[in-house]
Amino acid sequence: MATASVRYIVDDVDAAIDFYCRHLGFREVMRPAPTFAMLVKDELRLALSAPGGPGGGGQAMPDGTQPAPGGWNRFMLEVSDLAVLVERLRGEGLRFRNELVVGIGGNQILLEDPSGNPIELFEPTRPEARLREAGSA
Repeated sequence: MATASVRYIVDDVDAAIDFYCRHLGFREVMRPAPTFAMLVKDELRLALSAPGGPGGGGQAMPDGTQPAPGGWNRFMLEVSDLAVLVERLRGEGLRFRNELVVGIGGNQILLEDPSGNPIELFEPTRPEARLREAGSA
């Protein structure tokens, strides 16, 4: 069951579903309209909304401003072998914003979904940077 939710504005909901499910292990749990889908991976629920969609997160603000994909806010997916994953995803033609960054608590890179939204792939190198202790579910 998901315990955290993130909404991303995407240009093409179908392309986003394919990207997240095929490359990152998400599964589709709801698709009530062409402009909205809900995916889940472990404890993360990802809501995908097309800009300008009727109702929901994709609708215009009161001043007419349209939601748009991109930006720098992102969610992090913890991975166990970042270098191998990056090589595989590059081989599949996926886009990255940067090269692998070696950090204090772990290594990371920013992958882009088809709309340009960033996903941080993070490989912890310190036990306290891990989401769960080794051996926990």
